Amino acid sequence: MLPLYKKYWRTFFDIGLVVLTVYLVMLAFSKLYQLAAPVFLSFFVFLLIEPLARFLNRKGMGKPFASAISVLLFLVILLGILFGAGLLIATQALHFQDSLPRYTAIIQLHFTEATTYLQQQIDALPADLTDKLNGYFTDATNVLSDWLVVFLKYMIGALGSFSSFMGNFGIAIILAFFLSMEIKDWRKIAHDKMPKTFKTAYAFVQGNVFKAIGSYLKAQLILIGITFVIVLAGLLTLGTGNVLTMALICAVFDVLPLLGVSTILIPWIIYLFIVGNTSLAIGLIVLLAVVLIVRQLLEPKITGNSIGVSSAFLMLSFVIFSMSAFGVAGLILSPILLILIKELIQQGYLQRWIYLPQEEFIVSPFAASGPSTAGGTVSGDSVAEPQAPEDADSKSKI
Repeated sequence: MLPLYKKYWRTFFDIGLVVLTVYLVMLAFSKLYQLAAPVFLSFFVFLLIEPLARFLNRKGMGKPFASAISVLLFLVILLGILFGAGLLIATQALHFQDSLPRYTAIIQLHFTEATTYLQQQIDALPADLTDKLNGYFTDATNVLSDWLVVFLKYMIGALGSFSSFMGNFGIAIILAFFLSMEIKDWRKIAHDKMPKTFKTAYAFVQGNVFKAIGSYLKAQLILIGITFVIVLAGLLTLGTGNVLTMALICAVFDVLPLLGVSTILIPWIIYLFIVGNTSLAIGLIVLLAVVLIVRQLLEPKITGNSIGVSSAFLMLSFVIFSMSAFGVAGLILSPILLILIKELIQQGYLQRWIYLPQEEFIVSPFAASGPSTAGGTVSGDSVAEPQAPEDADSKSKI
């Protein structure tokens, strides 16, 4: 083991520094997000409202008025979406309320038939078997009760988190309005007083990472659209009714990681089996299987092409580790970090930052594959130094 440490101690040290830096950045972001979530959300809102505000400002309108119009339009669209979603939910709730007596009668009929059958067969069963069945039923109901308590606590926490998120989002809209008015002043301060190293880092992130993040968001919208079309076509084929509403709800829930459409379709399938509508339940099972298979086949391709990482295992593993360690902040940062690591490899920075024994590798493990990479080339035992990006002062203003 000692020769191994002698040969690789510098490599272990460099990798440890990189990992420690990434961990500290994610930890700091998660803590800051907990303390000042509206500030981070305001940057997201700013990215949405600023293009229109900048366009109106170029047409001769004052920036405060342009920012105000952009914010008002954003609020109208947002409130319209929330109102439409609320109307759909209210309509479905009223429909369910009207149908509830019929559903209750069906469940009561099935329960009566089941208890009558058991009562007829109970005398033919051994006494000890009956006691065992009763004991198993008691255990099962206790477990189900515990699960129900956990689920209710989770739902209460989710509702509290959603209300808190909406409050933070409202504050973020106000902050985004002021940021849009003052963005020129902030850019001038950053240009004049930011160190050159940070300018170079920002130029690198702006030119590589942010562009890939936009492609990643477009890929997610494409996947949601595909899910909506499949669910809509499937529900139309099955003739379930309210197909547009259910397809929209499934598309919205498709955004949730590790849950997706299953959150809607699985409870629906269970209910259909309870009320005896077996044919429709089997049809929904087939529809759910089609949605999951298509998404699993297309997600690595579409998302991988958008961020340059085609391994579904790597992407999901990174997301799971990030969520486990840092919660919501980890979920937000995981695609950003994957994009950043990919760009650092392609631009040749990891080859400069991490020392590797030259006699150990024919091709550096940090060498980007493909002729279009901007990093250093590898020839034999030597690794060429990559070209550093242009200085941010000469490339673009912040």
